[in-house]
Amino acid sequence: MTDDFRAAHATAPAWRDAAAAILLELGDLTPQHQLGFLYVTDSFADALNDIVVFMRQTTGVRQWVGTVGLGVVGTGKEYFDEPAMSVMVAPIADEAFRLFTDAEGDIGSVSQKHADWLAKADTPLAVVHADPRIADVTGRIEELAAATNGFLAGGLTASRSRFAQLAGEVDEGVVSGVMLSLHQVPVQLGLTQGCSPIGPTRTITGAEENVLFTIDDRPALEVLKEDIGEVLARDLRRIGGYIFAALPVPGSDTADYLVRNLTGIDQESGAVAIGEMVETGDPIMFCRRDPDTAVEDLKRMLHDLKRRAGGGAIKGGLYFSCVARGPNQFGPDSAELGMIRDELGDFPLAGLFANGEISNDRLYGYTGVLALFL
Repeated sequence: MTDDFRAAHATAPAWRDAAAAILLELGDLTPQHQLGFLYVTDSFADALNDIVVFMRQTTGVRQWVGTVGLGVVGTGKEYFDEPAMSVMVAPIADEAFRLFTDAEGDIGSVSQKHADWLAKADTPLAVVHADPRIADVTGRIEELAAATNGFLAGGLTASRSRFAQLAGEVDEGVVSGVMLSLHQVPVQLGLTQGCSPIGPTRTITGAEENVLFTIDDRPALEVLKEDIGEVLARDLRRIGGYIFAALPVPGSDTADYLVRNLTGIDQESGAVAIGEMVETGDPIMFCRRDPDTAVEDLKRMLHDLKRRAGGGAIKGGLYFSCVARGPNQFGPDSAELGMIRDELGDFPLAGLFANGEISNDRLYGYTGVLALFL
């Protein structure tokens, strides 16, 4: 067998049966397979420690990273809300990667511990997993990107049981993952949005923390009703899970934006609360969750990645998609992952449906983040 990326995925009521099926699919590995990615659905979250020990002993791959999702993905396949796991092993030399965790809650310790390696890696790619219960998880992600001078890709743990992250050892309440030297491990990354703007970019003119009082010097709720249209404005109960706030990313040359939930509406004062801290002067849009435009934007991202890959073979990939995507937005029969396979072909792939997606130094929602190893 050649020293290539390998991936496998399986579902079974018992984790040992799923792991056994994965071992058969992976085949005989070599000493060059130094790094493994492991994602399990929350049905197996409590067994993650045992699963990691089993995978180390049976595959010979010593270093593992991963986390828990409400669903996991493989090549052309989604497992959502069922017991499953997805694995990818990579022939990446030990000197080309470093596992990390901020177990002490100090992002600075990551760059200090790996200072010599980071100096040689220049701008690394960090595959990142984080506990969404961290008080300022957005700030920690920004700190990590700055401290490592790296580009981030990954997702937040999504679970109804244990919120576990894996980076060598299993832990909770941390930001962890693996840094890869782009000099030795070429990667291309793409981001696709799941929500589309429905109105113009506006300006927040009155706000406190996450509560918007005025937008364009008008009551925030009045502006929201105007942008969503008369039909929805008559019954605001219908906008839950359909209408969101979108915060444009300053300086983006791709009209990028961060989608955040609407968390409260005060009919009397006209205030609107969203799932993000904002300040007066910040730009804002409203957007809707739209399956048709989500499909179009996924195709756009895939076409762009195919172009940037330059026609070369894709060795492997990691995909981090929002829990609101997958079957909830694209429909059944692994439609979202099928689109990736149809456009880019069959290649080893692993990943999960996350509670928030990480790209560059930002935390997104309702998006898909795809990393391709070339």
